[in-house]
Amino acid sequence: MEEQNNDNQLNIELSEEIAEGIFSNLAIITHSNTEFVLDFIRVMPGIPKARVKSRIILTPEHAKRLLGALNDNIEKFEALNGRIKSQEDSPAFPINFGGPTAQA
Repeated sequence: MEEQNNDNQLNIELSEEIAEGIFSNLAIITHSNTEFVLDFIRVMPGIPKARVKSRIILTPEHAKRLLGALNDNIEKFEALNGRIKSQEDSPAFPINFGGPTAQA
């Protein structure tokens, strides 16, 4: 029987709080020569102010790996579920959600 080499295994722990996730409908990406910063934001209808809900800071190498992993997963998703519709003509982020403006 062969011994398994567990030197390359990484055990990842996921707390209940983190496992719940955070909903985001806007992401802003900035970068410097040493890092990429991904800010995930939740924009709500009728509310002109939004807060960053999560910030992820990556090295350029890890940002490129993330891009590859996202592309791979999107290709797999579309192979099973059909093409994801993209609204290329829409603004970079929504000013409102097309509904009536909230009034007090």
